[in-house]
Amino acid sequence: MKPIFLLTLVTILSSPSYAQDDLLDTLENETQVEHFQQPAFKAMKIGNLQSTKVAAKGDLYMYVSHRFGTLKDGLSTFFGFDNANTKIQLVYGCFDGIQLGISRESLRKTYATSAKLKLFSQSENMPFNVVSYNAIYINSELRKDRYPLLRFGDRMSYTTQLLISRSMNKNLSLELAPTYIRQNLVLEPEQKHNQYALGIGGRMKLSKRTSLNADYVYHLNRYENSIYNNPLTLGIDIETGGHVFQLLFSNAQSTNEPGFISNAEGDWEHGDVFFGFNIVRVF
Repeated sequence: MKPIFLLTLVTILSSPSYAQDDLLDTLENETQVEHFQQPAFKAMKIGNLQSTKVAAKGDLYMYVSHRFGTLKDGLSTFFGFDNANTKIQLVYGCFDGIQLGISRESLRKTYATSAKLKLFSQSENMPFNVVSYNAIYINSELRKDRYPLLRFGDRMSYTTQLLISRSMNKNLSLELAPTYIRQNLVLEPEQKHNQYALGIGGRMKLSKRTSLNADYVYHLNRYENSIYNNPLTLGIDIETGGHVFQLLFSNAQSTNEPGFISNAEGDWEHGDVFFGFNIVRVF
């Protein structure tokens, strides 16, 4: 009886150990799956640059973006607060991996429609998130009485981007964004209508609800003596339930791609920087 008793006792005592090992293995596997499926970015924009986040089917997002005037004007404009640019955007997840958006920006009174399509998601078999972003813009500030030869097509601009991101680990995400922009009416006669750029951006998680963000776009065929600069944006994300607050500084006042990529009017070296924020609400 003693051998049988001892064998039974060993089996009973060892069972929790095996069960615990199985549970840890399961949790580890789930964590690995979650790591590859987690979004690289919490918001649809890193700062100014589009991120690879796409609205889930049935979700409605409202973006309210403010970019105040340049800080270098000082108290004369209360550090830019007198010269705010405001953009309101609605984004809806129509299908899995597809979102559509509409917006209106006060700078140049620009209306826009956009579409974002998720092509690939990061997984054990796919090292990157890949998303296509396309938008059409209409500059309604241009008036026929001031420009008699103005045609409707002159108001139009277009953007196409391929967004490629990767969650490097649970705290760091990086992105590349090859970009094509078409401006039917350029602000500088020497600037080509068809423009190419490469954006880079990243997100470093600081805590459970905050992260440090940055993005920069290099314009590949900018006119040599252009008065405009490549946009650099630095910011911080703060998550509060269904809201994401993005506080940022940029040398571009516009939040539309042709505006901040092609026509960034500020200069970090001379303190010509714009403070702003995005407020994101999902319904």
